[in-house]
Amino acid sequence: MEHKNGTDLATGFISSAVAVILFGSNFVPVKKIDTGDGNITVVPIVKTIGLGLGLLIWGSFNSLTGWASSRFGWFGMDPEEISRPLLNYIGAGLSVISAVIFLFVKSEVPSSTSSLDTTPLLTERAINSAQTNGLDYLWTKKLSQLQNRIIGCVLAVSSGILYGCSFVPIIYIKDHGKRNDSIYAGSSQYDLDYVFAHFSGIFVTSTFYFLAYCIIMKNNPKVYPQAILPGFFSGVLWAIASCCWFIANHTLSAMISFPIITAGPGLIAAMWGIFVFKEIKGIKNYLLITLAFCIIVSGALASAFSKV
Repeated sequence: MEHKNGTDLATGFISSAVAVILFGSNFVPVKKIDTGDGNITVVPIVKTIGLGLGLLIWGSFNSLTGWASSRFGWFGMDPEEISRPLLNYIGAGLSVISAVIFLFVKSEVPSSTSSLDTTPLLTERAINSAQTNGLDYLWTKKLSQLQNRIIGCVLAVSSGILYGCSFVPIIYIKDHGKRNDSIYAGSSQYDLDYVFAHFSGIFVTSTFYFLAYCIIMKNNPKVYPQAILPGFFSGVLWAIASCCWFIANHTLSAMISFPIITAGPGLIAAMWGIFVFKEIKGIKNYLLITLAFCIIVSGALASAFSKV
């Protein structure tokens, strides 16, 4: 295997750090804004199993799918070889463990106020505080607790797997671009060259879902004008973070970047909750977040040393 030079590794880990910070912060601009029905799977997941468990399942499957598909060569990709496989396995495992710890971190919100600026970033109250009129998912109330759990878990697992596969087409084209007998022969090996196509796919898919939502709502969608500018800024942060993830994939490979970039944002969101919004308090929460921080750092270091 061709080892990455020091500059590539530095670029990769700096890009990963920027991605972690921005992914952990991109919901801050819309924190005080009523955003209505949310996106495609968040609302039904929250209604059935809660955001805490939902994000845990989603994040774990997202991380493991992205890591494993690159490590073992799923979906027609070339398997990645590393000098220290055990360390890489440990890094991937620690990223999942850190997600489990965040499940036990509780946000404390004063019950005397309903203002959206006090809704936490890490719990389901942040989404439940926004009314989902017209699509209140009352169908979940007609199901048993077991049925709700099954539906919520299936949606969370499916979302995590799909998100974990989001870079597969790019890596597939890059890998087959190295082969003269492939229709992708000569394709660019630089991940950022695929950003426009990747984002265009997101735009077209989002537009389709929005139109379907408008039809379901009988041309009465819940659109909040005050959310447009903060939502745009939130999207810019997400886009920059995604570009950094592309760079990290290029310089480190997905099996290194995925465990780091999927585990870190929860810690950043927790920091916002502690130091800015004052929604996370108590020795127990501080100890849990400290433990999660140590595990995330350990996982990142394990992933880093597995590459060099």
